[in-house]
Amino acid sequence: MTITLRTPRLTLRRWREDDLEPMAAINGDPDVMRWIRDGSVQDRAQTAASIAAWEREWEEHGIGLFAAELREDRRLIGFVGLSVPRYLPEILPAVEIGWRLGRPFWGRGLATEGARAVLDFALRDRGLARIVSVHAVGNDASERVMRKLGMRCERETRHPLSGAALRVHVLEARP
Repeated sequence: MTITLRTPRLTLRRWREDDLEPMAAINGDPDVMRWIRDGSVQDRAQTAASIAAWEREWEEHGIGLFAAELREDRRLIGFVGLSVPRYLPEILPAVEIGWRLGRPFWGRGLATEGARAVLDFALRDRGLARIVSVHAVGNDASERVMRKLGMRCERETRHPLSGAALRVHVLEARP
């Protein structure tokens, strides 16, 4: 299944082999990974396994994380997309919208731009009525994106493995 979304500045597409190195560099940055799980960076092999899992989700469920590239130079900047938040069983069944961008691309509105396109895809193309997004308390940048998307905080909870404080935001489609 080939799905590509375009925004004024981004192309959101399925993963390619040449995405591994730039995504591994993003996953290897401690500042990027600070708010992800326990804050550990991922090496090349872990990133390859993640990309393979993201592609499997596309094949098995028709949703997944899009590779996000700048339209101007086709440079991979991270991902934006949908996933099932299996790490947080208390909110299942659910589909989560999320993003991870390399540090040079922060603060430019790219996460919001990509997430708006993915949200439209989720609601219109996939017919989802409810989307969640989860962030670690303190990750104010991600929370700002959630609010810009029109999401509201539904609950606070803890990550079942790390114990980190989390906020769950939700957006429900209007009938």
